[in-house]
Amino acid sequence: MRQLLLTCLVALFAITTMNCAQAKATPSALKLYTFDCGTLQAADMDGFSSAGDYANTTATLAGTCFLVRHKKGDLLWDTGLPGDIASQKSTVSGNFTLSMGKTLVTQLFEIGLKPADVEFVTVSHGHFDHTGQVGSFPSSTWLVHKKEVEAMFAKRNAQKRFADFIPLKRKTFTGDYDVFGDGSVVILQMPGHTPGHTALKVMLAKTGPVLISGDLYHQAKSRKLKRVPSFNDNEVQTRESMARFEKMARELGAKVIVQHEQADVTKLPALPRFLD
Repeated sequence: MRQLLLTCLVALFAITTMNCAQAKATPSALKLYTFDCGTLQAADMDGFSSAGDYANTTATLAGTCFLVRHKKGDLLWDTGLPGDIASQKSTVSGNFTLSMGKTLVTQLFEIGLKPADVEFVTVSHGHFDHTGQVGSFPSSTWLVHKKEVEAMFAKRNAQKRFADFIPLKRKTFTGDYDVFGDGSVVILQMPGHTPGHTALKVMLAKTGPVLISGDLYHQAKSRKLKRVPSFNDNEVQTRESMARFEKMARELGAKVIVQHEQADVTKLPALPRFLD
């Protein structure tokens, strides 16, 4: 009888341990934090629609970054405007007036993290408002689409413009990239804005699937109207990426975040809160 009881207890312990291990492996462990990575006030949105209907209009675009916390590591999605802008009231760069309240590092401290804690960093593409603070993460591994890194370093003065990327350990990929190997965090190939432009899929336990747009869209109305910026690398590819993104959003029933759209960003939990 004692042997039978002992066997049952061992079996119960094994089942409990297995269930706990399975729970840790599910997306329930995922947390999605939102960071304010600056504000871009556009004096003229003409270039943001090849249809010509944005001419002489203005807009305020949110610069947004995200951190995905996974049991296998942390992934930083985009690094926003340059950190030195936080020490200025504002600065003008071409068509934009730029401002930022806090650096990414300061905001990470607010949730108990430091740059060395972030295992992976990726940028949706190589434009200045997405790459500005990558230098704060010298120990992170840079995940980058092969075509994007090629396009970035083919540009004039690339060694200077992207100097902070050069020392980073680099992992290149083609197609979609499953960051942690379990389907919960996937970098999506969405070319057109730039040759290796990407979006992000995050499978959260409570919120459900989330799709983060990168610069596939810059505004909610651009998504609704299917507007393509005239400065995009390839309009045909952009429209193909839009079609793929929207099909995925429908099939998943996903929450879509247009990361330059202030109305989308202000609905997200403010630090230290997160989506899960």
